[in-house]
Amino acid sequence: MYDAYSKGISYSRAFWILMGLWLAGFIVGGIVSIPIWILMTGKGLSSMQQEMLNPENVNAVRVIQVVSTALTFFLPAFITAFLINRRPGKILGLTMRFEYRQLLMVIAIMLAAAVVAASLATFTEWIPISKSATAYFKEMEENYVSQVEVMANMNAFGDYLISMVMIALLPAFFEETFFRGGMQNFLTRILRKPGAAILITSIIFSLVHISYYGFLARLCLGVVLGLIFYYAKSLWLSIIAHFFNNAIAVTQMYVLMKRGKSVREAMNDNYPIWWGMIATLVLYGLFIIFKKYSAKAVKEFTEPEDRALEERWIA
Repeated sequence: MYDAYSKGISYSRAFWILMGLWLAGFIVGGIVSIPIWILMTGKGLSSMQQEMLNPENVNAVRVIQVVSTALTFFLPAFITAFLINRRPGKILGLTMRFEYRQLLMVIAIMLAAAVVAASLATFTEWIPISKSATAYFKEMEENYVSQVEVMANMNAFGDYLISMVMIALLPAFFEETFFRGGMQNFLTRILRKPGAAILITSIIFSLVHISYYGFLARLCLGVVLGLIFYYAKSLWLSIIAHFFNNAIAVTQMYVLMKRGKSVREAMNDNYPIWWGMIATLVLYGLFIIFKKYSAKAVKEFTEPEDRALEERWIA
């Protein structure tokens, strides 16, 4: 169960350490955002919530977003890995190499997954709910769109590059380190049921984004990212996949905004259900190929001792 670099802490304990640090990171992130806001804007705390939707404060909002995300997701995962192993990067999957064929497959997989996710967003709108619930969830979506409008304020190409880093790259790195490298990884070792670990992690991943209308879409993306990590054992491929998904959205918003459309219009990417059905079949076929390539890569790049340990904690 443990490799030569283990510090003797069980994965069950590691999981609860991770959860505790996650909660602590969330609280600390909220506290730290206050001095950042005051120093960067010169404005008080009383107007912070409202002023964060003002495009004039976009730089402060971006910095707060990056810092809070790092404290909430990246640091808890890295600290937990450090506490249980003398090679934390290895535990998180950051040292596993991959082949170029896997990378190409990941890009194809994410393109298909994006269509499936968009069709699930359409399906979600068909689910009958009460008028009060509809009004509540619509308000949540409006708040989310308003936040994205500030973060994705792209008037020039330089703004596009900044958005690519702030909205696409860093969240992908931070979130994948926590959800796939940490949570899914530990749950897989505890439960010895990779499918259950992937599903539980994906549900939490989607819930964290607090969006009813985007829940199924993000659940789908979470499962896809989880399968990529499970088959390849490389967190870098999951990070690249997550970044690619985010980058498509940022690029789409930038192009449409340059054509005079709003962020709100750019984010309206729901697809017909039948598109999703076709894309699901394509996605299934792509994963068959990806699994084959990844099995060869894992066998080639994993040391014999580590491979034997992997076989012991996964049935």
